[in-house]
Amino acid sequence: MPQKPKRVVESKTMMTELVMPNDTNPLGNLMGGYLMKWMDIACSICAAKHCEAHVVTVSVDHVAFDHPIHLGDVITLEAQVTRAFNTSVEVYVEVFAATMTGENHRKSNHAYFTFVSLDSQSQKPQQTPEVIPLTAEEKKRYESAPRRREIRLILSGRMKVENATNLKTYFTDIK
Repeated sequence: MPQKPKRVVESKTMMTELVMPNDTNPLGNLMGGYLMKWMDIACSICAAKHCEAHVVTVSVDHVAFDHPIHLGDVITLEAQVTRAFNTSVEVYVEVFAATMTGENHRKSNHAYFTFVSLDSQSQKPQQTPEVIPLTAEEKKRYESAPRRREIRLILSGRMKVENATNLKTYFTDIK
């Protein structure tokens, strides 16, 4: 049964973490695996709020570590749904870091996560609610989501390049 479409803001999720000594490498920087764990948690909460169901992580797009996050830094993760497909939902997350007093505020990372919504009884994939983008940035991410989805499907071997309808314009040798 299709659910009522939802605005992006209805499931937006913010999470804050303090980088402690056991989260860091020998150089005193946050270990990437810990950051990815926190990104996955923030995104899964966001996706679950949107779907009103349990979700499982299906994929994570390229994650680059642009700026180190140091011991004692406070990180803020902001996750929001960008688009819903049949049974999956794409979530964009940004990571910001700053000192405990708010100094040296910087964007450290961003990524797109994909989740599948699960029926609570059968634990099989279920229909996800549509997304209603309102701001210019939300609309931009919403409109570009089908291209990102096709790239994910091609890279995972679940789609052939010649079947990628949204990407064909980028490849002149595909007819």
